[in-house]
Amino acid sequence: MSTAVLIDGAYFIKRFRSIDPSNSYNPQRAADMAFEWACAHLSQDPSEFLDKSFLTSSANQMKFQSKLYRIFFYDCPPLEKRLHNPVSGRCVDFSKSDEAVFRRKLHELLGRKRKVILRLGHLSKDVQWTIRPEKIAKIMKNQASIVQLEECDVLPKLRQKGVDMRIGVDLTSIVFKKLVDQIVLVAGDADFVPAGKQARREGIDFILDPMWRSVPEQLIEHVDGVRSTCPKPSGTRL
Repeated sequence: MSTAVLIDGAYFIKRFRSIDPSNSYNPQRAADMAFEWACAHLSQDPSEFLDKSFLTSSANQMKFQSKLYRIFFYDCPPLEKRLHNPVSGRCVDFSKSDEAVFRRKLHELLGRKRKVILRLGHLSKDVQWTIRPEKIAKIMKNQASIVQLEECDVLPKLRQKGVDMRIGVDLTSIVFKKLVDQIVLVAGDADFVPAGKQARREGIDFILDPMWRSVPEQLIEHVDGVRSTCPKPSGTRL
C-alpha cells in the first residue's frame, strides 16, 4: 500500500501555530512537524476503522504499514511589497517582516526534505487593507471606536492564487494514474469535496486530516475517514 499526503500550507501553518504557539515563527520546527505528522499516517491501527469484535488478539496488535509516495506542500511566497499603512501613512517593507522571513525559510527547509514536493502559487497583486478581527470585535461591542484606530490595528488582506488549482490537478493526476492506494488531505475546506468524491469512485482510500479542527459536514460525508496525527490542542472538541 502506498500513500500520498497533500498539505494545504496556509491551513497547516494556522493550525500549527494554534497547537504549538511558542514556535509560531520557528521554520525548522514547522518543517519538521509537517514531515513528522504526515509520515504518522503511514502507520495505522486496524481497530481505528474495523469493528474490534472481528479482530483476533494478534490482529489487534498489528499495524497497517504504508509506503510514502510523496508529501506535497502547497503554499504561496510571502508578501514582499512596500506598502503605506492607511492609518499612519508609514511605509512598511513587508519583505523584512517576521512572516516573510518565516515563510521563505520554511519553503527552503521543506524543499530539502526527502520525498517532499513544494508547490507554490502566488499572491494577488491587488492587496487591500483590513482591520484585525479582534479590533472589529471590540468595535462591534462598542468597546472601541473606528476613529481611534492605530497603526497596529490594520493589516494587509492577502489572497492566494493558484493553490487550490494545484491541489486539484495533483489529486486528479495521482488518482487517474493509480499512483497510490491512499490519499491523505491535510485541509479543512469544503471546496475539496469533488476531489474526494472522484478519488473514492476510483477506489482510492481518501483520508481527511483537519488537525483536530471541526470541518464542514459535507466534507466528512465524502471521505473514507477523518484522522489527525498532530497533538490535540487542549480544550478541542470534535
